[in-house]
Amino acid sequence: MKYLLILLLVGCSTAVPLTAKFPEAPEMLMKPCPQLEKANEDGTLSEITKTITNNYTTYYECAVKNDGWIEWYKIQKNIFESVK
Repeated sequence: MKYLLILLLVGCSTAVPLTAKFPEAPEMLMKPCPQLEKANEDGTLSEITKTITNNYTTYYECAVKNDGWIEWYKIQKNIFESVK
């Protein structure tokens, strides 16, 4: 029993300091926003308006997603580093 206790104590000790590292962001969240559409120069007003509307929607969806992700990531990283 005495040898088992010594073996358990020795087996669990380490001389190397262990430090956790905050994980890197997943690659799928680091993708850039899609390219915006270009309006036809000789298109009708309704086609140009449709293109503009699609571009605004695409831009603002991507901006909200990226801004939210960046804010969340920074907060989580600060929490992680303050716990150490």
